[in-house]
Amino acid sequence: MFVGHALLAFAVAALVADWRGWDRRPALLVGAVAGAFAAVPDIDVAYALVGLLEWQALGGDLGAPAAFWGASRAVHRSVTHSLVVGAVAAPAFGLFAVRGRSARSRASHLAGIALLVALVAVALIWDGPLAAFVMILFVASGILVSRGIARLSTLPPTTVALAALWGLWSHPWGDLVTGSPPDWLFPFGSPLLESRVVLHPDPTLHLLGAFAVELATIAFAIAVAYRVTNRSILASVDRRAAVGAVYGVAALAVTPPTLEVSYHFVFSILGVGLLCGVVQDSYWRPFGARDRWRPSVDAVFETGLTTVAAVAVALAAYVTVYLLVVPS
Repeated sequence: MFVGHALLAFAVAALVADWRGWDRRPALLVGAVAGAFAAVPDIDVAYALVGLLEWQALGGDLGAPAAFWGASRAVHRSVTHSLVVGAVAAPAFGLFAVRGRSARSRASHLAGIALLVALVAVALIWDGPLAAFVMILFVASGILVSRGIARLSTLPPTTVALAALWGLWSHPWGDLVTGSPPDWLFPFGSPLLESRVVLHPDPTLHLLGAFAVELATIAFAIAVAYRVTNRSILASVDRRAAVGAVYGVAALAVTPPTLEVSYHFVFSILGVGLLCGVVQDSYWRPFGARDRWRPSVDAVFETGLTTVAAVAVALAAYVTVYLLVVPS
């Protein structure tokens, strides 16, 4: 779901900017900023590297993915996913987007530091050193994003703060069907949505439903990009996407995936989509004096859309075969 978090924030922010009459470039830029901030809360999985180190040191029986995710459960979707933390962090990150070396910019940065240090202190007092460590990673990542925006764009700090708020607040909702719910209101209690939303009692159909939600989010982001750049979606889907239908046979050949064991399904279906999308005669075009090569912008758009369409076709074929054949 990592990609889906960023793309959902991007799509909504860019669509709103386009609806308000912004030009193409600033609309896409504010969407990209929101998407960058929406990815920041998942910096907490960096702690899961500890699981890999322990797994290597102890030579455990678990595989590397299981060791990684096992360690991540200690902190993932905790302090960094709080709506309360996001409400405090967003304006602080906006303060770091103030440009220049004037007394005003220094005062803004100091105010931002004060707010973010307070978040680290709260995490330490309420949840201990591990939570504080994760909060430091979160704070540092947000500052890097803010300073990068300040250097590379002319977006006002208030716009950056609003984009950050939307990105941070939109993130937790994507986790409701793939794992334990986030700590919504840290450091306060979270009485609502304390368990995972189950899409279907069959664990395989639940996984396929969650995958479909993620795929729909990606498709939504692509559709918004097409709208903002005035491109035609129907004219960009290559007929190679239909080849994804052959993936239906995988339902007969491999172990049905679940949230606990899904790597074989995810990697294989994405591989089919990439194969359908990238293998195109028009993907590359020459540029420069020495006849070097690079993909054209239109080809990149077409590749992304065809890949997603192929994965959607493959998913539909897999679900059809699974429902008709596998249960019986």
